[in-house]
Amino acid sequence: MLKKIKVAPLAAESLGVRSMCTYVETSDVKVLLDAGASLAPNRFGYPPHPKEYKAMAECRKRVSKAAEEADVVTLSHYHFDHHTPSYIDWFCNWSSADVAKKIYEGKLVLVKSYRSMVNFSQRRRGWMFKKTGGSYAERLEIADSRTFEFGDTKLRFSDPVFHGPENSALGWILMTTIERGDEKVLFASDVQGPMHSPTLNIILSEGPQLVIMGGPPTYLAGFRVKNEHIQQGMQNLESLVKKVQTTVLEHHILRDERWRSLVQPVFDAASETGHKVFTAAEFAGKKNNLLEFRRRQLFESESPDPEFEKWVKLPQPKRKMAKPPI
Repeated sequence: MLKKIKVAPLAAESLGVRSMCTYVETSDVKVLLDAGASLAPNRFGYPPHPKEYKAMAECRKRVSKAAEEADVVTLSHYHFDHHTPSYIDWFCNWSSADVAKKIYEGKLVLVKSYRSMVNFSQRRRGWMFKKTGGSYAERLEIADSRTFEFGDTKLRFSDPVFHGPENSALGWILMTTIERGDEKVLFASDVQGPMHSPTLNIILSEGPQLVIMGGPPTYLAGFRVKNEHIQQGMQNLESLVKKVQTTVLEHHILRDERWRSLVQPVFDAASETGHKVFTAAEFAGKKNNLLEFRRRQLFESESPDPEFEKWVKLPQPKRKMAKPPI
């Protein structure tokens, strides 16, 4: 479909981790979007399974390799599944100063502002990123509402939009459009559907051929996220796929074991208009490797070896400091 823009998913829920990291390349510039990955510290009372750590190691390897090629690294917001912190954490983030340095060193790093349209947590993380991982950059620029040109390629960043529903306590994120000639790819990480209809309007006004979209967190419906917000996100997602040729649907919605049936109306809406919806793995020509919602099943059917069991019983601060034996 796209001839001028290459898109390669590197890390995602469908690849076994929490992430939306994507590599985008044109003849003018190579861009690494949201270079982070995380694992949920606890699902169903269980820590990450060895299979999740193996998936994390594979995803981190792909991200590091892409970072070697990238000219630009972007950061839509300061959650750890969307950027790599510089402190040591092998338990959830598979991060260290060396891992972060390999991603950001010598790059043009385009980031969400940590001073405006930001909640307290992300303000603190953004300030810390500037002092640590961001300090390795050749240049660090606030990207909110700005366009950057590289030859015939434009990287256009949206105004800050809500991380989910209007006035979300989780704050704001930036969406990114990569444009070359008559082709556009739009990267919308944690808009969750989008839940906020004005965000949908922004996306559609861009007229992208491909949208990389974070879906609604259905696994949190009714206790951490209002049901009506989930419903709005799903409705807006249906509207989106009717208008956009190809949608890569990822992130929160793939943490729900019911995701396929919940998303069926979205697949149907896309099919009616001849459009396509993929997970990141499917878009990359791989099989889905959805692990988080299978965590209980994995521990019950594939018991870790004694060495891993010993590691996982360590106090969490010690687990962060030592790689899991996988």
